[in-house]
Amino acid sequence: MEAKIYTIPTCPWCAKSKEWLKKKKITFLDCNVAESQNSQFRDELIEKSGQISVPVFDFDGVIVVGFNEQRLEEALVKAEKKREK
Repeated sequence: MEAKIYTIPTCPWCAKSKEWLKKKKITFLDCNVAESQNSQFRDELIEKSGQISVPVFDFDGVIVVGFNEQRLEEALVKAEKKREK
């Protein structure tokens, strides 16, 4: 499974989130919304989550706002089931 994670460089929860993804061996695209040339990531973040807070995870269309291991585990299961259909 490949994931997207919307982050900013100064966010400690974003760093913790990326470490969690690495630990779970989940390939991810780090979408830095702070970089001015990546305004598309900022627009995607707002469209997917309805807000500008980070981190935001996108597991095949299953969105999780914030770092919460239980919600992330549930989202992974949901995304996997979605992919199996």
